[in-house]
Amino acid sequence: MPRTPRRIGAAVVAAAAVSLASTPPVLAASQACDTRVNNTHAKLMECITLEGVREHQAAFQQIANENDGNRAAGTSGYDASVDYVVDRMEKAGYNVTLDEFPFTYVAAATLRQTAPVTATYETGPYTGTGYGTVSAAVTAVDINLVPPRASTSGCEASDFVGFPAGNIALMQRGTCPFGVKAANAQAAGASGVIIFNQGDTPLREALIVGTLVPSVVTIPVVGASFANGVALSQPGSTAYINVPAPVQTTQVNVIAESRWGNPANVVMAGAHLDSVQAGPGINDNGSGSAALLETAEQMSKVRPVNAVRFAWWGAEEAGLIGSTQYVAGLSEQEQDRIALYLNFDMVGSPNHVFFIYDGDDSDTVGAPAGPEGSAQIEKTFEAYFDSQGEPYKGTDFSGRSDYGPFIAVGIPSGGLFTGAEGVKTAEEAAIWGGTAGAQYDPCYHLACDTYANNNNHALDVNSDAIGYSVLQYAMNSSDVNGLSGKGNFPVAQPSGGPAGLPTSEQGGLHDHEHPLETL
Repeated sequence: MPRTPRRIGAAVVAAAAVSLASTPPVLAASQACDTRVNNTHAKLMECITLEGVREHQAAFQQIANENDGNRAAGTSGYDASVDYVVDRMEKAGYNVTLDEFPFTYVAAATLRQTAPVTATYETGPYTGTGYGTVSAAVTAVDINLVPPRASTSGCEASDFVGFPAGNIALMQRGTCPFGVKAANAQAAGASGVIIFNQGDTPLREALIVGTLVPSVVTIPVVGASFANGVALSQPGSTAYINVPAPVQTTQVNVIAESRWGNPANVVMAGAHLDSVQAGPGINDNGSGSAALLETAEQMSKVRPVNAVRFAWWGAEEAGLIGSTQYVAGLSEQEQDRIALYLNFDMVGSPNHVFFIYDGDDSDTVGAPAGPEGSAQIEKTFEAYFDSQGEPYKGTDFSGRSDYGPFIAVGIPSGGLFTGAEGVKTAEEAAIWGGTAGAQYDPCYHLACDTYANNNNHALDVNSDAIGYSVLQYAMNSSDVNGLSGKGNFPVAQPSGGPAGLPTSEQGGLHDHEHPLETL
């Protein structure tokens, strides 16, 4: 590591022992799984259970319930999630560190109408806004609600003749830059600004949030949808606006590394731990975090050939900040020691498709192929799904998740995904079931991403796939980088699949079990 991360003693989170009233009882792991070494695929996948993964998701839900409904980076909910993972990994016997990185926390903005009706509206701050809290009467400025709703609202200083100083200026999108509207409102004495969408086309109905640059504005400026703008324009309307100022702080990634294995050939597997501020994030990404945690616990007694490094990333939802800072902090030598990276972000979407990241760009969609070795990782996942009779489909390395920083420095990568805001096609529904024309995850980035926002079959299959791939590469990365482990063990190469695991004489396994022969 480029620096010694601060080691913090983790508090035991009570949520781990709490059964949520709204969830089914968690089944205890069998005594056999608690005591044996799960050093073959068959053993490991028997012990990686849906109930075990759901237990961790229930803990994340309880944490969110106790911390303002979310687990976003910079909040107490994220801190409690970190404590939970650290506690479980330390008890499982891993070397656990907290990898610190600087983080700018921006709390969610609030827009609430307080008269003549009471309602809270979806909103967001404009880039370049001022900060603060305002409660005042709302004054509409030259808005046009009559079709076709051509609008020059707030574009001229003359629009504000007679504007009551201290009121909130309500303006409509159209004609001039947002910054001009906001600057004119501030010059007229407005205490805050709401700019709502124009409503002249169906594409201009939803919440609008833009940028005020190059204008210099010191009052809070937030956005609104066309419908909410209409509501706020009622006579006698008053509103409350809050745009919190950014807070410079420190956040952490949780890194848990095996006590055994070649440190010069590290297999990494990661999932982001944070949610968005809108909700608890139990699919995004409590699913990947929980499945990775279950895998790590069930592999705790395995002595891998290669060092295994599990990572729970912070501030992914703020722009892949935790993983980006982690990779940037590695020296070239430390990057070279990472044989490969596996990413698991959203693996239990309710309206799922089994997506595998397209390491070889055989789909010829979007980004090019991943770094050399990524194609082989894709084949490893394909071999698993084939062995289970589960159909799968490629998905592009779009850079939207934590594999992005690893690919950027040439580390072979791969992973699984069950879909986010994308819409399931009729062809996909015919293969995987579910609802054509609906999002893969209808609760993506919303408050309803709770423990109930889940597909048990998708989560169960993908949890086993995670265990399969991590154990495979923990013992043998020869298909990716030519290294079969300490001692350069010979490997079997099943037709169409990855290199086999070493036998007990070669790497500490029993029964001469090989990955594709034991499923």
